[in-house]
Amino acid sequence: MLIIRHSEVEQILDGRELENIEAVADAYRIHAQGDTAVPHSIFLRFPGQPRNRIIGLPAYRGGARPAAGMKWISSFPANIDRGIQRANAAIILNSLATGRPEALVEGSLISAKRTAASAALAAELLTRDRRPDGLALIGCGVINLEILRHVRAAVPGLDTVTLHDSSAERAAEFAARIVEAAPEVTVVTVDTAQAALAAHGLVSIATSAIEPHLDVRAAAPGTVVLHISLRDLLPESLLDVHNIVDDVDHALRERTSLDLARQLAGHTGFIDPTIGELLLDEAAFTPVADRTVVYAPFGLGVLDIALADDVLTTAREKGLGVEVEGFLP
Repeated sequence: MLIIRHSEVEQILDGRELENIEAVADAYRIHAQGDTAVPHSIFLRFPGQPRNRIIGLPAYRGGARPAAGMKWISSFPANIDRGIQRANAAIILNSLATGRPEALVEGSLISAKRTAASAALAAELLTRDRRPDGLALIGCGVINLEILRHVRAAVPGLDTVTLHDSSAERAAEFAARIVEAAPEVTVVTVDTAQAALAAHGLVSIATSAIEPHLDVRAAAPGTVVLHISLRDLLPESLLDVHNIVDDVDHALRERTSLDLARQLAGHTGFIDPTIGELLLDEAAFTPVADRTVVYAPFGLGVLDIALADDVLTTAREKGLGVEVEGFLP
């Protein structure tokens, strides 16, 4: 069993934004072609703790280099107040010849980067006819920091970033990190999520919200909204926008905003082609002029397996990781 630690994952994935985006795009293409197995994720919740959960995401990716495994990721929002990160994860990769587990990979960074790569891929695809001059980030945490890195790699000309977070202190710390990492970027902080939503033609929402609280109609017509945290937008506000998902069956469950919108509408006619279908055929989607586009990826485990497999391959090439003898019988 090869154990690949957080520092080694970071070393392998550092500065690899465009490669991460292509790995995610390839996984989406394979999924749209039907050569994946992505069962519904398993949600482990705890009585009396509505904000805490652990999710299991098993997946198989076919294609030229098949891989299979599972991500086990926890989300405990109060960790932020403890000075540790909200989400923590481990990924197991299994041999497709024997089924034996062959690698244990620290997964929180992989999870953040695959999420960001998915968001950046959608941002690049969905703004080709009208590139935004800036990016608004609602939620100043690890995910939106990675989204900023990946979107800036994929979409040229983003010279302004507008921030909002429920914690003014967290927003200020986040702004300082941006200025340090990208001094050429102008950073603006606003007091409300509505103001951030209206600030630019491209918005990313990545919060720990568990109930809808934000009306997407606050966005200017034609805005592309990356609804990464899935449960922020009021469901009634999604019925007259374009909705792009990664997988319809996955996206319409677990009380996501889209799941609640389906319950309101009684149908799924407000869902447009998936991101994988768009990658295979861009002509499959022609947006109505000035209609807001909301991208809400549920987060398929096949993306984690794709990046974890890349990490494992590189770790073996470079001799990274700790080989544990005797782990398996």
